[in-house]
Amino acid sequence: MISRVLLAGALLVTPALAQAQAFQCSVHGQVERPHPDLASADQPQRLLPIGGYTLAITWAPEYCKTHGRDASARFQCGQSNRFGFTLHGLWPDGIGKDWPQYCRSTALLPQAVIRRNLCSTPSAQLLQHEWSKHGTCMAGYQPASYFAKSTGLYAKLRYPDMDSLSRGPLTAAGFAQAMARANPGMTADMMRVTANRQGWLDEVWICLDKAFAYQRCPAHQGGLSPDASLKIWRGKR
Repeated sequence: MISRVLLAGALLVTPALAQAQAFQCSVHGQVERPHPDLASADQPQRLLPIGGYTLAITWAPEYCKTHGRDASARFQCGQSNRFGFTLHGLWPDGIGKDWPQYCRSTALLPQAVIRRNLCSTPSAQLLQHEWSKHGTCMAGYQPASYFAKSTGLYAKLRYPDMDSLSRGPLTAAGFAQAMARANPGMTADMMRVTANRQGWLDEVWICLDKAFAYQRCPAHQGGLSPDASLKIWRGKR
């Protein structure tokens, strides 16, 4: 397994964050400036009541295998930084199948907010997107408090031995059970596992109630069927 070393660089790093799968992360100099992320015809504004939340995490080795040459992935994949699971975002869910999004107009994120969160969500543009699309729908939250909530939930997560899991036959249910065993209060039906078309682990979506406690995922949440085969890309190590 990769040693869990988090290089502070220009950041003040807490022990909790060091356990959050940033094996090596350093932020130096100027960071990427995001562009506005706005509602559109394809992604319209939806003002809906919140019924719960999804905490989405991404398996970075697989992401970098497929997106590592993209300019937007340079910080995550093209420098000396190394990650396990990264934080995709905290998404308000609706009462039914639809969810609120782009609830109010917003300015670009301050550089200080971006820098503070890059070792959890290693893309300035993704941070902008998560706040614009999802965070603006959470009443009473501003960018700093939204990311404090999402990174706090992310930092509490613990992970199974991904190296060991990657070396044997595995199903989505088997992975979910291993993830649940690593996190007290979580059961396998409280998450959805996603993969790409080739069956490689992509993301894990953890279902939360309105108080941000783990809960069973609704049937419409999606993800792989429990008996689906799953592969885990370990990266070049």
